[in-house]
Amino acid sequence: MALSFRVVTTPAAEVEADLLAVPVGAGPELGAGAEAVAAALDDGLVDFMKEVGFEGKAGQTLAVPARGRTSAAAILLVGVGPIAELTADGLRRAGAAVARQAKKASSVATTLLELAAPADIPPADAAQALAEGLALGSYQFLKYKDESAASRLRRVVVVAAGRGGKVEAALDRGATIAAAVSWARDIVNEPAGAKSPAAFADATRRLLRETGVTVKVLAGAQLKAEKLGGVLGVGQGSDSPPRFVKLTYRPAGARGTLALVGKGVVFDSGGLSIKTSGGMETMKTDMSGAAAVIAAMSALRELGVKTKVVGYVPMVENMPSGSAIRPGDVLRIRNGKTVEVLNTDAEGRLILADALSVAAEDKPDAVVDLATLTGACMVALGDKVAGLMGNEDRWVEQVRAAADRVGEAVWPLPLPGDYRKLLDSEVADLRNIGTSNYGGALTAGLFLREFVGDVPWAHLDIAGPARAGSDDGYVTKGGTGYGVRTLIELAGTFQPVKPPARKRSPAKRAKRRR
Repeated sequence: MALSFRVVTTPAAEVEADLLAVPVGAGPELGAGAEAVAAALDDGLVDFMKEVGFEGKAGQTLAVPARGRTSAAAILLVGVGPIAELTADGLRRAGAAVARQAKKASSVATTLLELAAPADIPPADAAQALAEGLALGSYQFLKYKDESAASRLRRVVVVAAGRGGKVEAALDRGATIAAAVSWARDIVNEPAGAKSPAAFADATRRLLRETGVTVKVLAGAQLKAEKLGGVLGVGQGSDSPPRFVKLTYRPAGARGTLALVGKGVVFDSGGLSIKTSGGMETMKTDMSGAAAVIAAMSALRELGVKTKVVGYVPMVENMPSGSAIRPGDVLRIRNGKTVEVLNTDAEGRLILADALSVAAEDKPDAVVDLATLTGACMVALGDKVAGLMGNEDRWVEQVRAAADRVGEAVWPLPLPGDYRKLLDSEVADLRNIGTSNYGGALTAGLFLREFVGDVPWAHLDIAGPARAGSDDGYVTKGGTGYGVRTLIELAGTFQPVKPPARKRSPAKRAKRRR
């Protein structure tokens, strides 16, 4: 259930709630509202913190008895690190720390937003980040578990002396974005058997109903008619036929068109190039890129985004069977290029090739794809950072800047031209894996580049951050919903990348002067 947020100017000690959360900076340095805590301990707060080793480090929390001195039943100190160095993402993490400690409370009051001024964070940015942190930190996937452990937190009271309507609007914005991320987490965490391509497409329709996004689903003979050879090839080994979903958000007065492409492999066994049993354990998450695209688009109208956004989501299940594609088979992709499939476990790039081809034909101003594409990217960047590649430096930088603003880590990787020969095939236009054991993330990016034409394109390999092995800040174990916030930010701030101005030759310049 979503959290509700309310802004008050009431002194912290007088706010009625089950729990009062107060920030403490490194040192420790008492933050806004700490006077109420100090009074509850008869001014022994500093000594108490010293005795228990609480130093105000980011992520630290400490429960303190209220002793009837506040309207809240209990008090929680929240470490934020050096207050002057606090960022919006640090505030997001602090909100998540509160939510994790408040599972038995139905209501929380907090003065964390009062740190915006001393930390030099714009109030609206701080409010949005706080709401995101609280909502995402309280996230749980309990559909198949005993719900006795479910968080009771439903209501958040934000103490913000002198703040206006912009803060309330920013809290609502943060809650909307967090709801989109939570949907992505839900569908990623859903068992593969419950989200066949058909079921995934149906879930997409339900989510996007009354959001201003039109949904078109292709299946069966329609896929063949559209020449989606990659989607058909990967999906042919499964009893659950593939789907191709096109989503369109068209606001009045749109200021450009952004295309989003998401890899939607609902389960990846590896096909005939079968994975180990351990390698398959988390493969229900192989549709995280698709989930991010769909979830992001669900929030665009509510957030007032003025960019036209079109989503392209191929949905398949990659299974071994008598009808599955075999190593050595050749597929013809939508744009006419042929691909020799030498490893059926490199299937994501095959369905993305179709989707990128369709997107490029529609001539958007720019395109970005998200995919849990390669283990090689995790080898390079670990499990918290996405690899970022593309064919236009200015567009890649725009994507990176959006990710940085929302706190989703990315790192640019090159697409070396001389690596392209590693994809040369003896029988087709290219092969789906490189001939070298190294640089797999880069050759996968080079493969995708073959299908975007001259459209500015960026590729996010989210194999690492799409899933978390443990709780960390506002990220929860399991599907993370990585990329949703980046895509929403990117759509909201989108600037079409104009081609560089052509330089006239001296002769042409002289002729023009005459």
